[in-house]
Amino acid sequence: MSSPSKRREMDMMKLMMSDYKVETINDGMQEFYVEFNGPKDSLYQGGVWKIRVQLPDAYPYKSPSVGFITKIYHPNVDELSGSVCLDVINQTWSPMFDLVNVFETFLPQLLLYPNPSDPLNGEAAALMMRDRPAYEQRVKEYCEKYAKPGEGSDDKSSDEELSEEEFGSDDEDEDDDDDDVAIAGKPDP
Repeated sequence: MSSPSKRREMDMMKLMMSDYKVETINDGMQEFYVEFNGPKDSLYQGGVWKIRVQLPDAYPYKSPSVGFITKIYHPNVDELSGSVCLDVINQTWSPMFDLVNVFETFLPQLLLYPNPSDPLNGEAAALMMRDRPAYEQRVKEYCEKYAKPGEGSDDKSSDEELSEEEFGSDDEDEDDDDDDVAIAGKPDP
């Protein structure tokens, strides 16, 4: 490859020509959104997430930065920022990989095989380790609420405030302590 910018253009074109919906930010090739479908045979199957990708100047020699815009419940994804804990991308990245690899291999592997021992979402990791059925139910609830296909994931982002239903829930629920943590520091609606 003659230059990182040519490689960036080639990888973007390859991603756009694949089955992924790509939306550039500011008409550039450094930052863009990709519509990502949950992998088959996973708790996330059927969900659609908006992913933000930022390419460093040194791409492909340095890995892209990847984060969920659409809210997701996962031990290795920060619930508020959407940041992804992907050691595979950061530590094993090589110029052999391209953007399609991120969406066809790295992110599906993350969703299929969460690592609760290295969490960005401690609450999800703890729930996964102590009560797997409750964790799986919470994942499905988030998929149903935030990652429904065709509903425009733009308005269901990770940094949105909680709805009135979530915020003011008076349900006598055994997870009330978890709910208090989720709303700590949120501004009033």
